[in-house]
Amino acid sequence: MKIAGFQKLTLLDFPGKVACILFTQGCNFRCPYCQNSGLIGHENEELISEEEIFSYLNKRKGVLDGVVVSGGEPTVQPDLESFMKKIKDMGFLVKLDTNGSNPDLIEKLIKDGVVDYIAMDIKNVLPLYMNVASVKASVDKLKRSIEIIKSSSIDHEFRTTIIKNIHDIDKMKEICSYVGGDKMYLQNFEQSENVLGKNLESFSKEELIEISKIIKGNYPNVKVRGI
Repeated sequence: MKIAGFQKLTLLDFPGKVACILFTQGCNFRCPYCQNSGLIGHENEELISEEEIFSYLNKRKGVLDGVVVSGGEPTVQPDLESFMKKIKDMGFLVKLDTNGSNPDLIEKLIKDGVVDYIAMDIKNVLPLYMNVASVKASVDKLKRSIEIIKSSSIDHEFRTTIIKNIHDIDKMKEICSYVGGDKMYLQNFEQSENVLGKNLESFSKEELIEISKIIKGNYPNVKVRGI
């Protein structure tokens, strides 16, 4: 596993759990709002060894509930499943953050019981996905991932980072329609020195509240993070 980042404690990223986060190197999308843009390529030579990760986890048994495997995009890692299985075998829960581009692997991880929670990002309305992913994404694969996750028995969520330059209320309603009654979070964009797009604009708190009220009429499980 190419692990380029390691946050040893989080109380926010694995709902209801005390966890740590691993950030894998490499991603097949190029989203302009990505806060982890340094992980997109494969050029980072300062990787963290699996031995260091497992040594830390061994010392934190009984303290940590779980491990979040994020990125980058974890499903581009060829040894993702075996790595997650090692974590599970140590007695930890595993959460996967994914862009949904690899439905076959997502399905296998669920079937083989190595993942306990999945969070899938839905970047945009499907016909305009390239406007955010910045690469040609397979709409069929994205749809399949959504359905696999929705029909699974494991806990899960969908989420969209919303940006004024890209999203409007109609697009957000359409995105929520893919998820239906499932748990869906809208996350406001936050500008930082790490993001690739320098002219992106966030919604105001008041705008987010109004958006949430409108969407909740049809999709009561939609929430805006941070409000």
